[in-house]
Amino acid sequence: MAGLSTSNHHHTYQLHIRLSRTITIPVGALGQCRFPAGDYIYTGSARRNMEARLRRHRGRDKRPHWHIDHLLLHPAASVVEVTRSATPECELNQSVTGEIPAPGFGASDCRNGCGSHLKLLLPRQSKAKPHSGRPKRSGPRRGAQAEVVPQARHPTPGGI
Repeated sequence: MAGLSTSNHHHTYQLHIRLSRTITIPVGALGQCRFPAGDYIYTGSARRNMEARLRRHRGRDKRPHWHIDHLLLHPAASVVEVTRSATPECELNQSVTGEIPAPGFGASDCRNGCGSHLKLLLPRQSKAKPHSGRPKRSGPRRGAQAEVVPQARHPTPGGI
């Protein structure tokens, strides 16, 4: 719908991810990537079918398609909160301060110099206690609405 503003529609989201231990995993064309234990924020967008995208991110029964799928399929990773926003994806991502654990992660099509759409929050940025399940939000969030998603533990093969 050319010419119509989508500023009132939420099409950007942030996944607040808890990684319970350091892992090294293959991530598509990025190859082997090391992710230290801690709290992360992944910024993405979906112009259509946002709810389906978010359900997919939360689920474990999927083939990896996006970089984030590789991380979220690991048993040490869990989505602890989802935040929706009308702020453009790269602007919202750039408002988050943190370390980039894997250059290019989630930013294959980024033309705004983000470097990565996944950021590891520094310990002082995270108000989360070891088992609180709530990472701190960092940076301004114009138009953001938080939706708390209960932390779900999914059984893994062999009970590991």
